[in-house]
Amino acid sequence: MLWDEATGTTQTMRSKENAHDYRYMPEPDLAPLHITDEWLERVKAEMPEMPRAKRARFTGDLGLPQYDAEVLTGTPEIAKYFEAAVEGFGNAKGISNWVCNELLGRLNASGTPISEAKVAPTQLQGLVKLIDNGTISGKIAKEVFDAMLESGKDADAIVEEKGLKQMSDTGELEAIVRAVIEKSPKILEDYRSGKMQAFGAFVGGVMKETRGKANPAMVNELLKKVLAEGA
Repeated sequence: MLWDEATGTTQTMRSKENAHDYRYMPEPDLAPLHITDEWLERVKAEMPEMPRAKRARFTGDLGLPQYDAEVLTGTPEIAKYFEAAVEGFGNAKGISNWVCNELLGRLNASGTPISEAKVAPTQLQGLVKLIDNGTISGKIAKEVFDAMLESGKDADAIVEEKGLKQMSDTGELEAIVRAVIEKSPKILEDYRSGKMQAFGAFVGGVMKETRGKANPAMVNELLKKVLAEGA
């Protein structure tokens, strides 16, 4: 038999039953085996989903890139974890990113199988939800994730304990933005002379002041607003 990787099928290379060189002889003590279509269909229905079919479903139904689908079907355990994490949740790509990059990266480094990960699939979904709804930033999420791996606690509990909720209060953020600009006259001069990298320096300053908890989108909007006032 020959396995065809391109088509995912097994093909016959040659038949030996009727070749005289092999001298095949019938075994009288074995009863004839009759395989019916019904039996074949029943066996197919009882078989687990094959990796090739699972990859097609991940890319087709969930819209994942081929690379993600390949990683997520690398072992049955990884696929099982991902499907449990994404169940009932719309952001399949968000879950995929965290499984492929953050979770597997840390587990591989420590030699821990995914079946022994302290972060359960539902807990990972909870973390991604906090990012999606703006409760925490992507940067803070990595800090939370490390704490989850160490303690096994839920993301929202860790965020509450450590006070890591993202700052989204416009008035509070605007005050910080103005303070950062005021104490950075050289960067302001560079910005007004057309050096756009100075804008990034202001963003970095605000994020430093808020210990990474400021809502990045709001920081950008407020910086543009305040800088435009002094243009």
